[in-house]
Amino acid sequence: MAGGRKAITKAAASSQRGNNESVALVHEERSLALVVAPIVSSYNERIRPVLDAMENLRRLNIAKEGIQLPSIVVVGLTRETLIKILLRGEFDEYPEERNMHCTARLVEMLDSYSHDLYGCPESDTTMQFLMDEIKVLEEAKWIGLPNFMPRIAFLSILQKKVRGIRNMPIGFVENVWNYLENVLITVITRHCDNYHQLLVSAKRAAQVLISKKKQNSTNHVKEAIEMEMYTDYTCNPEFSQEYIRLISQKEAFVKEVLSDKQPLHVNLKGVGKIDAAHLRQYPSSVLNQAFDLKVRMISYWKIVQKRLIDIIALHLMLSIHRLVNCDLQTEIVQNLLSPSGGGIERLLEESPSIAGKREKLSRSVRVLRESKETVGNIIDRIGNYGDF
Repeated sequence: MAGGRKAITKAAASSQRGNNESVALVHEERSLALVVAPIVSSYNERIRPVLDAMENLRRLNIAKEGIQLPSIVVVGLTRETLIKILLRGEFDEYPEERNMHCTARLVEMLDSYSHDLYGCPESDTTMQFLMDEIKVLEEAKWIGLPNFMPRIAFLSILQKKVRGIRNMPIGFVENVWNYLENVLITVITRHCDNYHQLLVSAKRAAQVLISKKKQNSTNHVKEAIEMEMYTDYTCNPEFSQEYIRLISQKEAFVKEVLSDKQPLHVNLKGVGKIDAAHLRQYPSSVLNQAFDLKVRMISYWKIVQKRLIDIIALHLMLSIHRLVNCDLQTEIVQNLLSPSGGGIERLLEESPSIAGKREKLSRSVRVLRESKETVGNIIDRIGNYGDF
């Protein structure tokens, strides 16, 4: 009986100790839960953003394997901005900078070039009227049937005019590419300002590309000018229409110049007021032939002027499209890979600001990883207590 009582007492004591340990374990679990919860929450809320930031920083560099440009900084943002300001005519990114409203500035430059071309001495149809034609016809005489217009006379005057204006279209395209170089550098600087090595390489690539484009446009213009010098051709009906309208006034013009009234000026419809005094010394046959040559040149020169405006404008727009959509990215890649461009290794050298950010993030990651290990150890201890 006494033995049974002792056994019951031991069992009760053992049960009480077990209950006390269970209560203590539960209390410890609750206490640990209160401590662990904010740590786990902090880990989940902070560790992923930190790691994501680290990954984004890595992507700003070009990898040595599977070479990859920082597309967000250069190819993406720069290309999109250039498309907006050069092709679409949008300027919301530079609302107060008129120089960056590129389509409007390009139109102004084209209008200025057109105005200069139409206003140059070679385009003046009234100055020393018929004198160049008379001199050329005198030197182009040949033994043959009369009243036939020698083609060399027309080409000689045409070539003289083209040589007189040849620097204007060349200067125009050079001015356009100088302007576009400033625009390109401004856009690249804006998007790459925090990445020094990338900025240097991208600027160098832009300058090399603009130089190539400028040379290509200059060659294109020189070729267009050379074509105008050696061939007098057009399928434009405006040439014939203008020629017919002017040549119909030939008889009346010559008659008035040689009339007894000896007018100082003769009005020629479509041309303007002509000084006539210097023409009275020539016979009507010379004046008739010179007038024919003159109105042919007036009619054809208008076609040449339009061609030298249209063909250059079309060429420049095509070149800008290629620059934005293809050439810039290719040039940047080639510049980065070339030894003269600094190569991939130089680009991999981080700027001080990026290096500082990376070091700060690395320290945060180490602290959070240590916190994660501590949390894991505490959770393991809780699990071990639960097994007992």
